[in-house]
Amino acid sequence: VGQELEKFSLMDPNASEFIVTRNYLDTIVSLPWHEPKPETIDMKKARRILDADHYGLDDVKERILEYLAVRKLKKDTKGSILCLVGPPGVGKTSVGKSIAGALGKKFFRFSVGGMRDEAEIKGHRRTYVGAMPGKIIQGLKIVKTKDPVFMIDEIDKLGASYQGDPSSALLEVLDPEQNVAFRDHYLDLPFDIGHILFIATANTLDTIPRPLLDRMEVIRLSGYIEAEKLAIAKRYLLPKSLSAAGLDKKQVKYSAGALTEIARGYSREAGLRNYEKALDRIHRKIARKIVLEEIAPPVTIEEKDLGDYLGRPVFSDEELKKITVPGQAVGLAWTAFGGETLMIEAVSNPGKEGFKLTGQMGQVMQESAKIAYTYVRHIAGKFGVGPEYFEKNQIHLHIPAGATPKDGPSAGITMAGALLSLATGRKIRRSLAMTGELSLVGNVLPIGGLKEKTIAARRGRIKEIIIPKQNEKDLEEIPDHV
Repeated sequence: VGQELEKFSLMDPNASEFIVTRNYLDTIVSLPWHEPKPETIDMKKARRILDADHYGLDDVKERILEYLAVRKLKKDTKGSILCLVGPPGVGKTSVGKSIAGALGKKFFRFSVGGMRDEAEIKGHRRTYVGAMPGKIIQGLKIVKTKDPVFMIDEIDKLGASYQGDPSSALLEVLDPEQNVAFRDHYLDLPFDIGHILFIATANTLDTIPRPLLDRMEVIRLSGYIEAEKLAIAKRYLLPKSLSAAGLDKKQVKYSAGALTEIARGYSREAGLRNYEKALDRIHRKIARKIVLEEIAPPVTIEEKDLGDYLGRPVFSDEELKKITVPGQAVGLAWTAFGGETLMIEAVSNPGKEGFKLTGQMGQVMQESAKIAYTYVRHIAGKFGVGPEYFEKNQIHLHIPAGATPKDGPSAGITMAGALLSLATGRKIRRSLAMTGELSLVGNVLPIGGLKEKTIAARRGRIKEIIIPKQNEKDLEEIPDHV
């Protein structure tokens, strides 16, 4: 820096190099070089802020409070790296803001979705025209403190290209051992970013590179069931949506039935975005009617009025998975948008022996189906089904919603259930779902995403689930009311 300053003082102000050197010195001067003040963490206040900002999410709040307690005892401001994973609309970004609020720290958020140039993280070298520091140093320049909360959104959507791989550049940023002397290409000076609390968000862990995931502590947010959506709507969504439409909360009243029906008929996904959009649509229509003097406030919205405001329900009860004939079984799937229930169907036609699959299954799922077929043939004798059944019938297995790609091994046992039900002509019990990976000798292996799948089953009004024995340890994750 001394050399740069000396060079700068001798330089002609009209030289092209003058402004480049000046910008560099400006950046260095405006960074927070001094050590942060000791933290004063008020645990009761932190709990209050988290409870006021978010309904439910008890395990997430517990984890955050544990983290704060450790910081308080250790009197060490070295950052930890949290990664919030969950479907869209469950409140990952707002949990990050609450953590900053609970700590009383500055908050800086940037998204790395679609980013494919490592210079955006680590800066450009000063030899390039228009060189600038990376997002980390830019953020520190904006917040002007050494220990803010940085939120890195959409970390599962990082790209890679010929300009480099930003996920590899993030390794140094998110490694507590390395980031004490982080070197931005533009600054080319070691800067301690170890005091920053990094919070990353992602919809799924599958696309996050393993070395990057290894440096973060994962906290899952799994989505909400009807009862929770109702409580969140009353407490947060309604006041927010009403004020956005210029209405007063005395002007619009909802019956509990109407709020439940919005969750049931118009927004059955894990998050709350569609729920909020539905409320916004209702309030815009009410605002128009009030302005045109078609109705006079206060307006009460009952369940029967929803059709006028939102049109016909997007989801109907017919879509709830009901087993009506032998050869049907309900499975549970996990997607980036939360859990889902899957109906699996099998039929047989007389003809020569064969097994056919449809429903856009991925490679792993097709293999699961073949294992299920082989295993069911192997054990069919115990259920009074002779080998001639398979020799004289072509069996067709289908997973509806043919337009949706599906993959993964966890429907293995469900497919076997559907095939055995078909072969024996016995219907599977209603409102029963099952999940588990089937091995060739008939073992049922553990699966992932049990919490999300269970919440989906509850949303789909399933009464009973059969899970692999080895998943018993995951039962503690499932909320009590589910």
